[in-house]
Amino acid sequence: MKSISFYLLCIFVTACGTDFKKPYSDTPTSGIVKITSDETLQPLIDSEKDTFMGLYKYAQLNVSHKSESDCFQDFINDSSKVIIVSRKLNDKENDYFKSRKLIPITTKIALDAIAIIVNKNNADSILSIKQLASILSGEKSNWSDLFPNSKLGKLSVVFDNNGSSNVRFLKDKLLSGNPLASNCFASQSNPAVIKYVEENKNAIGIIGVSWISDFENKESQNFLSKIKVLDLTTVENPIYPDDYYKPYQAYIALSQYPLIREVYMINREGRAGLGTGFVSFVAGDAGQRIVRIAGLLPTMMPVRLIKTE
Repeated sequence: MKSISFYLLCIFVTACGTDFKKPYSDTPTSGIVKITSDETLQPLIDSEKDTFMGLYKYAQLNVSHKSESDCFQDFINDSSKVIIVSRKLNDKENDYFKSRKLIPITTKIALDAIAIIVNKNNADSILSIKQLASILSGEKSNWSDLFPNSKLGKLSVVFDNNGSSNVRFLKDKLLSGNPLASNCFASQSNPAVIKYVEENKNAIGIIGVSWISDFENKESQNFLSKIKVLDLTTVENPIYPDDYYKPYQAYIALSQYPLIREVYMINREGRAGLGTGFVSFVAGDAGQRIVRIAGLLPTMMPVRLIKTE
């Protein structure tokens, strides 16, 4: 009898040990999942991740922050079950997943913006979208081409990295997909862009607004103190100061700031796993409040109900 009991115990222990090695041992609130996020969104996504893992002690979100092109590469080769990016799957990518009989689920979680920054000692603080397009195309290569009284000399434009969502967005919106001018170059990250602009008076930087939009975050405010954020306008011949807008939450909500983009979580799990649980959290009330606090615009604005007699 003792030998039978011992045998059954061995089977139970072995079964328990192997269960955690199965590919689908996770649940919406426990287990391990790999996620790749666009580096331009890192401050927001880190806040979402930390809050989720604080609530669910058995959940391990392994989040990597990479360029947009690397995010989609991870998604296609199944290195990541969920990616967080600023565009939907394109036709080629959709066709690939259809050929694999997979249907990724896309969830919009926020409206984001791209900020254009300059050195704090730059006397100019406004720019039109037409001027920005002429800079990126190389048509205007000196500050005096934009502002005749400027003494800053040759323009240099710096963005985060090759494969950047910031650059892809601006090329699509302002250059009809054409390449950037030769005076545009990549650094290593959004913080590296801020550092370069801080140290170079003639520079223009392109960053995700998530890095400077959270007024309750010390790191965000530290970055903001080092540079100047330009006011932008779409008006052809602007006259009034009210024609220009900064990438503030209110101007994103009203679609007045011109460089607004959507943020998506794309999930290929096809089941109720931990990745699906995290997407549901970010798209839900708690996650959307984090989006609002981060200075971006939630897709689902939290509603407060007030009872009146």
